[in-house]
Amino acid sequence: MAGKIFYRERSKMKDGAKQPRYRLMAVADLDFKMNGQHLRMCELKHIAESVGAELVALARGQKHQDAKEKQ
Repeated sequence: MAGKIFYRERSKMKDGAKQPRYRLMAVADLDFKMNGQHLRMCELKHIAESVGAELVALARGQKHQDAKEKQ
């Protein structure tokens, strides 16, 4: 069974910002240590491919979606 790497989009991310957009949340079924917490998608994909893991995006809650619709 392949391991899983769980990630989500950063909450304080602005469009056009030149900062890593994703945050590493958890790792399951892997003997894996991670130093950075904020990563780019290309970095996440490369890490997952190297260790044979699946990337799993965590969905935002209903409260966050309601706030986004009001804007």
